[in-house]
Amino acid sequence: MRLVIDENIPFAEAFFASSVSELIRLPGAAIQAATLKQADALLVRSVTRVDAALLAQSQVQFVGSATIGVDHIDQQALAARGIRFAHAPGCNADSVVDYVLACLLLLAEEQGWQLDQQRIGIIGVGQVGGRLARRLAQLGCHLLLNDPPRAAAEPEGEWASLETLLEEADLLCLHTPLVRDGLHPSWHLIGATQLEKMRARILINAGRGAVMDPTALAAYLAQPAPAEVVLDVFEGEPNLDRELIAQLKLATPHIAGYSLEGKGRGTEQLYQAWCQWQGQPPQHQLADFLPQVPWRQLVLSPHLTPQQAALQAASLVYQPALDHWRLQQALRQPQPTAAIYHQLRKHYPERREFSSLAVVSDNPAQRAWLSALGFRLG
Repeated sequence: MRLVIDENIPFAEAFFASSVSELIRLPGAAIQAATLKQADALLVRSVTRVDAALLAQSQVQFVGSATIGVDHIDQQALAARGIRFAHAPGCNADSVVDYVLACLLLLAEEQGWQLDQQRIGIIGVGQVGGRLARRLAQLGCHLLLNDPPRAAAEPEGEWASLETLLEEADLLCLHTPLVRDGLHPSWHLIGATQLEKMRARILINAGRGAVMDPTALAAYLAQPAPAEVVLDVFEGEPNLDRELIAQLKLATPHIAGYSLEGKGRGTEQLYQAWCQWQGQPPQHQLADFLPQVPWRQLVLSPHLTPQQAALQAASLVYQPALDHWRLQQALRQPQPTAAIYHQLRKHYPERREFSSLAVVSDNPAQRAWLSALGFRLG
């Protein structure tokens, strides 16, 4: 059994080495039809388009994608060839939620507002948006939730229209999948009309780049006193718009879900699907392979406000401003933006999730915030 795998999928040898005769690691962009001629199975990330052309010369029987989304997978082509397919829904959802919360805590302290006193609109309440909503609800935030497909399936829920979010939310977070047709398309969901109506002072998109119209966004940002915009995703990736990025409060190269735990869970979920396909019980779990964190615990001063305590804890684990700085510095170089994008993602430093940090505090208000945000209490 020969397994071809994207070189950026972590823990592959640990999970799969005992199950295959040969494990071949390749850059995602180098996985092509010619490289799959002798392969029996394929594991990819989103940079590899898996379709009939890629598989035409192969004998691949199993395809796995260590990603939440499956826009890059032609599932009909796989089904037509009788190929088993698996992906990893929710694998890095907590990582994306950590990213959004780290950005919000940073901006709240910088600009002098309290996160738990904001009206927060979330567009797309699935794996990521749903988890974000649960953490923010525990903080006591007032939430406005918009998800038309879920509202149709769960009419008893407290759902708000997009117009309500645009008119009432102080902070707006986008987590909808990219849907181009059907009853609820999300392609360019936020365009010139929506930006004109939006009263939010913070707009974060850590979902899909094409949910926002970049031309409309650039024009909006050129107006007096626009909202602060944070983007982790961009239409046209891996090609980036240098001028647009220069106008953003924070910009990162689609790394919100790049925690070690998030990527490792993707591998673990594919391994579990592989074992089911092989009719074997799983022999490994991610906890067996995660390295120890460089910190044991954080002891907080009881005199910090809960928000200050949360920012101190979050900053020890992850600082989005550093990723913004790395991207800004890289974009000053003359090489094509696609090359910059790929290099930043390929060499992304190891990042852990909030749950990796044990925090010690005797302040009940601090402990309530830290628990709600996903930290372990020591």
